[in-house]
Amino acid sequence: MTDKSHAAPRRPGERALDALGLAGPPLRDEDASARAFPDGGTWRTEIPSVEGPEALATVLKESERLDVPVHRISQGSGVWMLTDAEITEMVAACADRNIELCLFTGPRGTWDTGAATRSPSGGGGLRARGHDALAGCVEDALRATSLGVTCVLVADEGVLWTLHRMRSSGALPADTTFKVSALVGPVNPASFAVWEGLGADSVNIPSDLTLEHFTEIRRAARAPMDLYVEAPDDLGGYVRMYDTAELIRRGAPVYLKFGLSRAPGIYPYGAHLRDVTLDTARERVRRGRLVLDLLARHGADGGMSPLGSRLPGELQRFPQPPEGN
Repeated sequence: MTDKSHAAPRRPGERALDALGLAGPPLRDEDASARAFPDGGTWRTEIPSVEGPEALATVLKESERLDVPVHRISQGSGVWMLTDAEITEMVAACADRNIELCLFTGPRGTWDTGAATRSPSGGGGLRARGHDALAGCVEDALRATSLGVTCVLVADEGVLWTLHRMRSSGALPADTTFKVSALVGPVNPASFAVWEGLGADSVNIPSDLTLEHFTEIRRAARAPMDLYVEAPDDLGGYVRMYDTAELIRRGAPVYLKFGLSRAPGIYPYGAHLRDVTLDTARERVRRGRLVLDLLARHGADGGMSPLGSRLPGELQRFPQPPEGN
C-alpha cells in the first residue's frame, strides 16, 4: 500500500489531464490563506437548516451512521419559533456530542409587514425593521443564551453591533459567538471586514463568488468564512464540491456548510413541513459525506479542527462608544 501521509493533494482529474498535455495552471502560493482556527485547523463542518429537536435527532443519527464529523448545527426559522423545552432539548443533545448549536434571531424583514422585501428589488431584505424588530432580536438572543445556546445567527448590521456591545458589557455571555446569515453575506473585502468589525465571529460568504474573490476577502479580514459547498436555491443552487479543497486553501479558516439545492423552503418551520424537513436534514448529512469522501480521494482532507472546537480566535473589532451613547 502506498504511504500517502506526505503526498501533496491533487486536483480533480490532474494526472489524467497532465498526461494529455492539458495541465491546469499552477497553484500560486500567494493565493493561499495564512490563517487558521486557534486549534490549528483550517476547516470545520456545519449542518444548516436543522429546525427543531426531531430534525436534530435525525442529523445526529445520520452523521453517526455515515461517520460525518459535525462541529456546528444551525437553524433558520428563529429562536421565537421554538419553545423553551425544544431549545433545552437541542442544547442538551448538542452538548452530548460536543457540537455548537446556532439559532437565528427573530423578527426580520422577509416576515414583516413591509412590502419592500416582496418587491422586484427585494429592498430591505432580512434586516430588522424599526426599534421593535431590533428589540425582538435582542430578546431572542437573551432567551437563547439563558437556555444554554452559545451561538446566535444574525442578519442585520445593527442587531450584530448591539449584541456585540451586550457581549462586551456582560449582558450576554462572553463566549457567545455571532454568525452572519448567508442572505446578507458580503461580496467584497471591505464589506467582510465591516461585519467582522461589528462583532461577527463567522460570516457567510455567498456561494457564487470566484476563487479569486475568496483570496481577496481573506487578505482583508480574519473572521472564519461560512461556505455553502452546495447552496439552497434561494442562494443560487450552486454545487461546488470539486472546489472544496481550493476554497479551504484560499479561505481558511472556513466552515464547510452542507446545504441542499432543489429542495423546498422550510422557513418558518412547523409540523406541516415535518416530512420534507426530516428528509432534507438526512440528505444534507449525506451531502457532507460526499464532500468528505472527495477531499479524501484527493489527499486534501487534512487540517480539520478537532471536534468540539468552536471559538474563532482573535478578531478585529471597531472601538465601542461609551456606555449610554
